[in-house]
Amino acid sequence: MDPDSFRSTLSGLALGNVMAAAARDYQKELLAKEKAQAKPSTNEQVDLDELMDDPELEKLHAERIAALKKECEKREVLKRQGHGEYREITEGDFLGEVTGSEKVICHFYHREFYRCKIMDKHLKALAPLHIDTKFIKLDAENAPFFVTKLAVKTLPCIILFKNGIALDRLIGFQDLGSKDDFTTGTLENLLKRKGIIDERKGHDNDEDADDDTDSYRHRSIRSSTVQDSDSD
Repeated sequence: MDPDSFRSTLSGLALGNVMAAAARDYQKELLAKEKAQAKPSTNEQVDLDELMDDPELEKLHAERIAALKKECEKREVLKRQGHGEYREITEGDFLGEVTGSEKVICHFYHREFYRCKIMDKHLKALAPLHIDTKFIKLDAENAPFFVTKLAVKTLPCIILFKNGIALDRLIGFQDLGSKDDFTTGTLENLLKRKGIIDERKGHDNDEDADDDTDSYRHRSIRSSTVQDSDSD
C-alpha cells in the first residue's frame, strides 16, 4: 500500500471513531435530558412543599370546603320545603306554599287541556335544575277562590311569586311564540329574563334543559280558558 492510501485509511478510521464517540455522547445527552424532564428538580420539589404548607392556600381550601358544605345544607333545607321537584298542591296548601319560599312558580292548569300538559312537561324538566325556585301546580277547577282572587282567566297560566307577592305571569303561550313546539330552553330563558330563576353555572343559554320535546312538535292547539273559551 502506498503512503497516501495508508494515510487516507488511517484518517477514515479516526473519523469513524470520532463520529461513533459523538453519537454515543449525543445519545447520553438525550437520555439525561429525558430524565431531567421526568424528575422534578430539587428546587421544584422544595417549592411544591412550600406551596402545600402555604397558610393562604390552606385558608382558601378551608373556605372552599366551608362554602360547599353550606351549599349542600342549603339544598337540603330547600328540598325539605318542596324544592327540586314539580309538585301538585291543593287550594288549602296554596298560601303556605307561595309564602314559604322566596321564589315560586305556580302553574294554574286544567287536566283536560292539552297545552297545560305541554307546560307540565317543561316545568317538570326545569324543577330539578333550579332548586332555588319552587315549582308547583294547582288544578284551577279545584281552586275557585284563588282563580278569582288572582284573575286567572286563561289556561295555562303561570304566576310568578317573590316573597309571597305575585309579580308577573305567563298567559297561555303568547310569550313563547304562540305555538306548541317551543323548547324547554326557550321557557327557561324566559323565566330567567323575568328573574324568577337564576342562571345555571356552566350552562350554555342556547342549549335546552332537555331534548325530549319532539313529541310535541308540529301540533297546534289553542289555549283554553277556565270557561272553556278560546284564548287566542
